[in-house]
Amino acid sequence: MRTILATLHSKYIHASLALPCLAAYCGPQCGEILIREFTVHEPREATLAALLRDQPDVVAFSVYLWNRRETLDHIDALAAARPELRLVMGGPEVSFDGPELFASHPGLTALVRGEGELPLRALLSVWHAGREPDRIPRLTLRRGAELTEGPDGPPLGELDAIPSPFQAGLVDLERGLVYYETSRGCPFRCAFCLSARDEKVRTFSLARVFADLSLLIDREVPQIKLVDRTFNADPARAREIFRFILAHNRRSRFHFEIAAHLLDDQTLALLDQVPAGTFQFEIGVQSTLEAALRAVDRPVALERLEGAVRRLKKAGRIRLHLDLVAGLPGEGYGGFLAAIDRVAALQPDHLQVEPVKVLPGTPLREQAAAFGLRFDPNPPYTVLATPELSFTELERLRTISRLLDLTFNAGCFPTFLAELANTAGSLAHGLDHLAVDLAEHAWLRYPLGREGLFLRLTEAVSRQWAGKAGQQLRETLAIDLAKCERIVPERAQALFDTALTSEESTWVRDQVRQAADDLRGQGIKLQHFAAVFRHLPEAGEQANRSVGLFLYRTSSGTGLLVEERWLTGTTKSGQ
Repeated sequence: MRTILATLHSKYIHASLALPCLAAYCGPQCGEILIREFTVHEPREATLAALLRDQPDVVAFSVYLWNRRETLDHIDALAAARPELRLVMGGPEVSFDGPELFASHPGLTALVRGEGELPLRALLSVWHAGREPDRIPRLTLRRGAELTEGPDGPPLGELDAIPSPFQAGLVDLERGLVYYETSRGCPFRCAFCLSARDEKVRTFSLARVFADLSLLIDREVPQIKLVDRTFNADPARAREIFRFILAHNRRSRFHFEIAAHLLDDQTLALLDQVPAGTFQFEIGVQSTLEAALRAVDRPVALERLEGAVRRLKKAGRIRLHLDLVAGLPGEGYGGFLAAIDRVAALQPDHLQVEPVKVLPGTPLREQAAAFGLRFDPNPPYTVLATPELSFTELERLRTISRLLDLTFNAGCFPTFLAELANTAGSLAHGLDHLAVDLAEHAWLRYPLGREGLFLRLTEAVSRQWAGKAGQQLRETLAIDLAKCERIVPERAQALFDTALTSEESTWVRDQVRQAADDLRGQGIKLQHFAAVFRHLPEAGEQANRSVGLFLYRTSSGTGLLVEERWLTGTTKSGQ
């Protein structure tokens, strides 16, 4: 018997962890097993042809939020093309579906509920032996017109019972990104997360973890993303793994999902030794409103979390990705804007804002009516309205999220964002103004390059702020553009004033000559751009004209380095 384990990724760079684990656990007693990975963007005819070319007896799909609809389309097509083919589904997205799924998709043979290793091996081994299965725990099976539903059953007790898919060569290590798990489950019971259903946290042995990490490190996998729900749920165990990586790593980068409020002094001291750029931490703040956190059963010591983030930020060695979710029970628009400001003040490298997803199988889904949550019934089940947030307000928060990605997370707008916060009273309120303008003028309807984004923001600022405030914001945009893009004087954008006085031009020539002398013989190419600024925020009322000189240095093997030099308090010729 030949079985294909398949999935449809959202991007090519993603490599499956679930399918190799299933293949490793099923083993030879289940017949021949092949792994086939595709993306949702590939033509269905091409993926169907690839699957049928292998002449399988069984095709089992791993299903998630992003591929449910596409996977069901594949199952319908495969059943039409090969009616005798046995088609199986499993994964978090279908684990809580009932008989209606089989009724809607008559080609579906079996549905695995929850963790897949035990039920899938039981099913495939029986089919491989030429027998029919009988009430396998956590498996729903179609026999003709009837459905047989197995009882509930526990997942694997010992995770080391799963042979390492990495040691077996079942994981594609050539995509630049590898997912890895050292544990399953989570100690928290957040109502919006499927891990709220986990009875306990199970872990792979440290010996197993160290062996797998050694293989990945030796292969110099560029990025290893650990998918443990809360990697540092056991601080002592987390420190052991951190120490192993620090002792053996070569060039790999590691991503961890952690609970910052669980970082103790001993762990923080260890993290001070991490080479810059090697670790990234994803930290789910979710909300800064304690009532909202209590409503979804997520107790977090916010002050402790913030203290840990500030210490990590001060050390400057670990990239910090902080998350907020909009639409939690009890949190209104103003409160969420305050949450954005509070988290942005921690200066993370990335601030993600997403509306909460009311996932099937979660406590929040069961409590949605009681909380008054209205949500999209189709994936990704995004909240659409709450008693505290209208659809329009949630849509505006989604727009603010997009603006955060384009500005705050892009790292190219520090001067502008600081002045935006000063002008509007806070960063979130400034972004709120821009979100209003974006809704009215749709300037992100089509893709924009970096330069185009600066120009659209300049136009939006001009519409939203008049007088000196608007002038200052436009000049900070110009400064940030000159600091992240090399401006060619002959092709300078309209937001720059390049009309220098003779005195200013002489100063620029002297500065460029001095910089060139300093770099002579180093193999560095020097270029420059100068512009006039009249409304710099820090200049106050004393100096209303300054010249900014931007020196661009490039050399083989390095990126663009930009140095600023300023001449302040100048006047126009004849004044």
